[in-house]
Amino acid sequence: MKKTFFPSLLCLISLLSFEAYSQNSVKGTIIDGNQKAVPFANVILLQASDSTTVFKGTVSEEDGSFLLEGVEKNVYVLEIRYVGYDTYLKNIEVNGDSNLKKIVLTEMASGLDEITINAKRPTVSRSLDRITFNVENSILSSGNSYEILKRTPGVIVSQGQLLIKNKPADVYINDNKVYLTSQELQQLLEGFSGENVKSVEVITNPPAKYNAEGGSILNIITSKNLSVGYKGSVNASNTIAIKPKYSVGTSQYYKTDWLNAFASYNYNTRTDVKQDLGKINFFGPAGNIDSRWEDEFNKETHRESHSLSTILDFTLSEKSKLSLSANILVTPEANSDINGSTEIYNSQRQLDSSYTTKSRLENDGDNLLFNANYSTSLGENGSTFSTQANYIKYNDDQSQDLMTQYFSNTGNILRDNSFYTIANQDTDIFTGQFDFTSTIAGISSEYGAKYSGIDSGSGLDFFDTNSGSSELVISLSDEFDYKENIFAGYLSLAKEWDSWSIKGGLRGEFTDIEGTSNSLGVVNIQEYFQVFPTFYLMHSVGENHSFGLNYSRRIIRPRFQSLNPYKYFLNENNFQSGNPNLKPGIANKISLNYTFKNKLSFDLYWDRTDDANATLPFQNNENRTLRSLSDNLRYDQQFSFDVAYYEYVKEWWYLDLYTSIFKLENEFVAYESGDKIVNNEAVSIYLSANNYFTLSKDGSFSGNISAFYSPDFIAGSYDFEEEQYGISIGLRKTFLDDRLSATINVEDLLDSYNIPLQSKYLNQDNSFFAMPESRSIRFGLLYKFGNFKLRDNQRAIDAEENERTKAL
Repeated sequence: MKKTFFPSLLCLISLLSFEAYSQNSVKGTIIDGNQKAVPFANVILLQASDSTTVFKGTVSEEDGSFLLEGVEKNVYVLEIRYVGYDTYLKNIEVNGDSNLKKIVLTEMASGLDEITINAKRPTVSRSLDRITFNVENSILSSGNSYEILKRTPGVIVSQGQLLIKNKPADVYINDNKVYLTSQELQQLLEGFSGENVKSVEVITNPPAKYNAEGGSILNIITSKNLSVGYKGSVNASNTIAIKPKYSVGTSQYYKTDWLNAFASYNYNTRTDVKQDLGKINFFGPAGNIDSRWEDEFNKETHRESHSLSTILDFTLSEKSKLSLSANILVTPEANSDINGSTEIYNSQRQLDSSYTTKSRLENDGDNLLFNANYSTSLGENGSTFSTQANYIKYNDDQSQDLMTQYFSNTGNILRDNSFYTIANQDTDIFTGQFDFTSTIAGISSEYGAKYSGIDSGSGLDFFDTNSGSSELVISLSDEFDYKENIFAGYLSLAKEWDSWSIKGGLRGEFTDIEGTSNSLGVVNIQEYFQVFPTFYLMHSVGENHSFGLNYSRRIIRPRFQSLNPYKYFLNENNFQSGNPNLKPGIANKISLNYTFKNKLSFDLYWDRTDDANATLPFQNNENRTLRSLSDNLRYDQQFSFDVAYYEYVKEWWYLDLYTSIFKLENEFVAYESGDKIVNNEAVSIYLSANNYFTLSKDGSFSGNISAFYSPDFIAGSYDFEEEQYGISIGLRKTFLDDRLSATINVEDLLDSYNIPLQSKYLNQDNSFFAMPESRSIRFGLLYKFGNFKLRDNQRAIDAEENERTKAL
């Protein structure tokens, strides 16, 4: 199949590509109502077909003049912004050099106060295949990138995961996937200042251009400085919880006519405290509970990390650009001390025995991501070609020293046991792709191909130290090698006419996987080809109403960590293990939506994943053990009806409301219950409200209050035992003409984020209550220097910005 699919794709691309190009310029002079020049106004050319896409940008000179060069023949939206003036918008058609002569800006009737207020509020816009949350220069910019994701409309945070439509979301930065665990992702984004984020795209059903793997996408779009010059900032924060957390960092921007450079560095040092409570009711042969185990674990982790993000954009010519970027996360120290105790009771709740566990866990990890991207214009109709390569290097070294002591019901020591493990994981990921876009006969097309490869080696050495010396236990040690190669090609076509927009795509992926457990002699080989269609339809009725329909087919491949069969022990009777026999899950999603004035939206949604991957707990009632196994559900599906509302209640108050009514359902095989089929379901609701306030006329004092509530949820075989809710509050004050900002943020004001989970069916009854530090107060300072006002001027956000594109 590889021999026929990709040559055919290359032939298709060759037929669709062409190399015509011409250069044009657009110039003019910006003045005010008194015929005086307006210097440093932001002049932006937006694609008329997609007014969220910036084609060219510049800043007017001191005499008000501006010049945009290298403009291709096309229709554009010219946007001019300056603080205190109405935004100037005009459709222009470029067929050659264009002289727009004098452009008069109109002073806002309500003056500077109104525009300053607007510049502090986030906005939401909906397009054919995504929702965009614009946050640049809003109050959210004062926090970190992870806080912005948590506040993004439609995003749910549950058990440390970011969810969209109740399913884990993949995080991208500038259309590049971030290959990190949930904890590592949070660590990286908490070190990336919110002032570097322009917007967050919520892509529920990703189009054919994106990998078919995974669920919904949260795509972080970083800011770019259109103004020539230098600017920078330094920031620091102190988070007060059970244990303190500190962060310091700096961001630097520099731009010339041919270079746009950005670098951000953050250092974090923190101590995290977590308490876990667990219960297991073991059943006897007659089906009655004959033993009750109650666990308590206390974990304290000290972590130090360095994060560095860089972007270098080079303008090679009027039509070609080269971008080099890197995201580096280095964690030289993540050491945990774990103390646990387990009490064992008989059926009459009398203490039989107990044991204590002490463990020392030491981690040292690095995650390095490098990207190179080249793009060029190909013709007069906006055709483009781009190619990029990514290299990700992931390394993690871990050691664990564990000792367990067993006691009688009177407290006498019965015996003890100890062991030591050394684990390592070394992973290399490479991706390469090329993409074409063109418009022929009014039909926009995207097409391209991609290769991605993963080469991972991991190992675990298990040493028995009970005798006082270390003895390698071969049966509990393992080496696991994993190789994955994916070859993909896609084609997407889109058309707009009158009040209709339609887009369809097809992506084909050939997957070749080999996983080998050397010591266990388990080899997992998978080869398959899958096709993934996508479809989007939108119809606008007047300026206030739009209806949408979209569909996608996706694949959820098991991660190599889940395929690794070796065990990670919490204690001798509680461990986690991977599953080399995991299959990929196939997801089908369909959504119907209606939007009114881009402020009120309704979304009816169905999502079903066959062979969904999950972690399921199974208790062995005979051996008195609990294992958490990576396994395939028979299916996992949901029905949901979502309502979202975004509105400026007052000029100083922006409100974002989100409600989801849903039914979740799954089926799985109960391996410790005679392989019976078990169904788990929940009908529930999720409510959230985010309020953003401007508390002073000059915009220097602002705040936000966020709250959420959900009475029930499920995850695999687990049910959430209690309702979940929470409130967070933030305040921001600027000084020194907006150069210095101070923030205070209170997270989980009511200390209610954490809730217990229970897996209870047939002869299974176990639960756990994870309680990480969720309530905290964070104090932050940010100081800007250089010509920071130039870019701040360019991105002032108006209350009606999302609707003005429909009137053009």
